[in-house]
Amino acid sequence: MAGTQRVAVLGLGGMGRPMAANILRAGLPTVVWNRRPEPARQLGGQGAEVADSPAEAVRRADVVITMVTDADAVVSIAADLGMLAAMAEGVIWAQMSTIGVSGTERIARLVTEQRPDVVLLDAPVAGSRGPAEQGKLVVLASGPEQVRDRIGPVFDAIGQRTVWVGPAGSGSRFKLVNSLLLAFIAEGLAESIAFGHALGLDRAAVVGALQGSPLVSVWADEKLQRIGQDDYSPQYPLSLAIKDVNLALLEVDVDRFAVANSLAAQWQRAVDHGLGGEDLTVITRVLQH
Repeated sequence: MAGTQRVAVLGLGGMGRPMAANILRAGLPTVVWNRRPEPARQLGGQGAEVADSPAEAVRRADVVITMVTDADAVVSIAADLGMLAAMAEGVIWAQMSTIGVSGTERIARLVTEQRPDVVLLDAPVAGSRGPAEQGKLVVLASGPEQVRDRIGPVFDAIGQRTVWVGPAGSGSRFKLVNSLLLAFIAEGLAESIAFGHALGLDRAAVVGALQGSPLVSVWADEKLQRIGQDDYSPQYPLSLAIKDVNLALLEVDVDRFAVANSLAAQWQRAVDHGLGGEDLTVITRVLQH
């Protein structure tokens, strides 16, 4: 079955592009589309079919993946640019962008109203650009159980693990939990390094002492290495990280989650000062100055 699955990937940014490349490497026929054509052309050089429009991309697809910035971008592709109308009956649409609870409900309504014969999966991913390139994302999948075998080879190409968490909409809820934990870990690393700096400690010594600690995950260890090198090139840009934290805060009483709200305000100030394109660990630099 894996060889017969034709996959369309729409959105080839920092996450979508490596995801599409891994699907290609898994031997699945892949067609790609992106608003900026250059990433699609590069994947074309690796064997992908390059489409001129979302409608063209999905016309013969068995599985459609959207991986874009926000809910407005998803709606634009699906409705305004003709993706939904061009999909065949029974096609799986794996919506993998992080768009929050209300954004996912908006997409579900769109499918119910316009294409109830399409199978919608809500399947955001946990992980940043590095794990995406390595095929080590975790897919937080939700939706009808009957299509799990069909989508399995695609999710296996993208990630090291797929966690099925319930009906469509559950995946986006779990992603918000993941995003908030990730934000606290990143902030904890930044504040710890900055605190060491305030105490007069050498940064390399602090980083070395923290690495290998039972408190430090594989993801955090990689971030520590990059902080130690003063490397804030974007793996997970701060502008996207604050977007995801804000999506989480939209769903709760922020007065009950004062620490998360304070973190969001601090990160927003950094974005307002032009640091949104840097990795979220650039908060280390902000705290040290």
